[in-house]
Amino acid sequence: MSEEKKASMARYLIPLFIFVILVGFFAVGLNRDPRLVPSPLVNKPAPAFSTASLEQPDRVLDPQLFRQHKVSLFNVWASWCVSCRQEHPFLLEVAKSGRVPIYGLNYKDERADALNWLGALGNPYTASVYDHEGKVGIDWGVYGVPETFVVDGKGIIRHKHVGPVSPQVWQDELLPLIERIENEAG
Repeated sequence: MSEEKKASMARYLIPLFIFVILVGFFAVGLNRDPRLVPSPLVNKPAPAFSTASLEQPDRVLDPQLFRQHKVSLFNVWASWCVSCRQEHPFLLEVAKSGRVPIYGLNYKDERADALNWLGALGNPYTASVYDHEGKVGIDWGVYGVPETFVVDGKGIIRHKHVGPVSPQVWQDELLPLIERIENEAG
């Protein structure tokens, strides 16, 4: 094969090779579950915070909240979040069952908007941390809302769920873990 033919072939094969590689990356990316975002905080102590309560601005909340129970949920939410509105009725059911306390992290929200939202839709939270600037969220590695962390009684983050908590997520993902943590704690 002449050098001219090799150069001509390479001119067509290199873009084709790059195209095939890009198609492979897109195919892998499109088949991934966007809710499976790894968190470097899983199995590590909950990041420290000392922040005012949403409902009681004079009350300071910190990670000691999680040490009061064998396991707790820490749900990141905001009144401006459409997906939070989607999961809210189910969180009310979980709270009503008394199965596990749900603490909230009200993320980058206006206090009045958040309180109006809870007043209109009901409040599933044992207490909510008010994180107007989003600083607590940064320390917790929050990508967006809603996100839910499972925290054990030692204050260790055991799991992070990205997206709304639904009955299926509860049955398949959160409840089995909660039961396992409770059994470990005795």
